[in-house]
Amino acid sequence: MPAEPEITVANRKELTYLLSQGAELEHALMCQYLYAAFSLKTEADGLAPEDIALVEGWRRSILRIAGEEMLHWAVVQNLLSAVGSAPYVGRPHLPHQAKGYPPGVQLRLLPFGETALQHFIYLERPEGFDDVDGVGFDAAGESLGAMRPDEIVPRGQDFSTVGHLYRSCARGLAQLADRMGEDRLFIGPAFHQTEDSAFGWDWLGPITTLAQAEAAIARIVEQGEGATGAWTDAHYGRFLSVRDEYLARLAVDPSFDVVHPAVAAGVRAVEGVAPDVYITDPATAACSDLFNAVYEQLLQLIARYFAFGHETTEQRAVLADVAVDLMFTAIKPLGLLLAGMPVGPEHPGATAGANFQLPYRGNFLLPHRRASWIRFAERLDELALFADNQASAYVEPRVAEVAAALRSASARLTAHIESV
Repeated sequence: MPAEPEITVANRKELTYLLSQGAELEHALMCQYLYAAFSLKTEADGLAPEDIALVEGWRRSILRIAGEEMLHWAVVQNLLSAVGSAPYVGRPHLPHQAKGYPPGVQLRLLPFGETALQHFIYLERPEGFDDVDGVGFDAAGESLGAMRPDEIVPRGQDFSTVGHLYRSCARGLAQLADRMGEDRLFIGPAFHQTEDSAFGWDWLGPITTLAQAEAAIARIVEQGEGATGAWTDAHYGRFLSVRDEYLARLAVDPSFDVVHPAVAAGVRAVEGVAPDVYITDPATAACSDLFNAVYEQLLQLIARYFAFGHETTEQRAVLADVAVDLMFTAIKPLGLLLAGMPVGPEHPGATAGANFQLPYRGNFLLPHRRASWIRFAERLDELALFADNQASAYVEPRVAEVAAALRSASARLTAHIESV
């Protein structure tokens, strides 16, 4: 395999552009992995008793990797804050075919299966590994090339793997620290970064030195593609293990079917990007809109956590707790529910899945503390009422439970909104 192409990091602006691309990728990878995990059937879906342990093991493995992608995403937010930039929680709309990325980096929501697993393996592959992408992922677009010395506008550059992008950021940090001095490079306040107590990750912490930045990036790469020659416990190795177990089970029984026929369906196009399939079933459409609205609200909470203004330590902890709780009490149950819900009569047998559609891809930061918290609570109450109406209309107890969770989250935030 050819050597990794050179990536130029001549100034702080290009460094933060590339780190923002890293944040986008971590975010998009997390969505892809969650979609695949949600698409696996559960015992409630009629999964055969003899398959439950195997399938739940695959789901746990993928969900754990998705959780670690969120950790990597948080580390990148710390790196951005450390060098004086804002958090970056947006990402491209899906599907995303190499627009602004190198031709080999393509993002699409797929149900669990050989194609999805091979795609994940390709994205997580270590430096020098010549894996192929999943079927249907043909490289598109032109090579971006390295930035020239006469360029001043930041832009994307060619990277062959996610690890390659991060290694280039680490080299750029070292070069800038050598030229500018660490005090001049790491100008962001440490208290705007997050640490292990907020989300329970033992190596997440504020970054104020080059050594800390390099160590954080090295951990991201090691957890994703593995240290040199040792990738068994990395994301790459774990996806290989799941794929091999799945293919072995299929070889024994080609009729083995434990996956919903999900097609990444959506209710509407957003900013010119259309879903693979349009949802016409009214109950599915309502559940999809609820999922995506909660997902957007979750991103706003996290953006506020990383770029807060005048929140106390206790209030920041509330933001983190509410965000994490919503992942388990709203995002996960709705994602599992959507994986089994019909798209509509135009697509018999197809199910929707949670398409992680955003209403826009811009910044999710609200600027003023009291106004932000009022808006958060207000929106959660709106979503709870919407969920109540859907649960009543379609007699779906899981949506009623989500409504209660949304209302509880609103109450927790409201308790910290002072009177004027």
